[in-house]
Amino acid sequence: YGHAGVDPNFGAGGFGGGFDGSFDFGDLGDIFGSFFGGGFGGSRRRANPNAPRRGTDTGAVLNISFEEAAKGCKKSITYQNIINCTECGGTGAEKGTSPKTCPTCRSCDHCHGTGKIIEKPCHVCSGQGRVRKSKTLEVTVPAGINDDQVLNVSGQGNAGQNGGPSGDLHVYVSVRPHAVFERRGDDVWCEMPVTFTQSALGADVT
Repeated sequence: YGHAGVDPNFGAGGFGGGFDGSFDFGDLGDIFGSFFGGGFGGSRRRANPNAPRRGTDTGAVLNISFEEAAKGCKKSITYQNIINCTECGGTGAEKGTSPKTCPTCRSCDHCHGTGKIIEKPCHVCSGQGRVRKSKTLEVTVPAGINDDQVLNVSGQGNAGQNGGPSGDLHVYVSVRPHAVFERRGDDVWCEMPVTFTQSALGADVT
């Protein structure tokens, strides 16, 4: 509203001129809503508990030798992973049964917002729909990999929920030190002791 809007001579009750000092914050909400897709200052939308959710990532450590890191290799790695229960197919209900509609309100604390109640939980996963299991996977290690480098194996992490995709497996590579050779960047160094005669006259050493 121009200079009058910031002039300290005008009281806080109004902006002067023809403006009566009132302002409809509902209009402000409409303005913000047009930009951000919702009412300004409105309640946060609760996430749908039945929506597909991606599984979490998991990690494992792989120890390899200096030669394996230099030339590349394939290694089998065993790690703990969360998978969908094979007994109930991930539903959490005992085989031959299925979750029932929540009798309380179809979406409440009694059913944790899912709208469903498992009357007879699966005896394997205790109604969780997922279990922790040891898994063995063959991993391809590229030649020239560095110590502490991380290999990402897509889709081999923990299982998702409600039909969501699995997470990733992060393989943390640990290269064991070599007795003779040392890596510095992309170069390989070694310390070779020689005698005074070899140094003075030159020699072929292994």
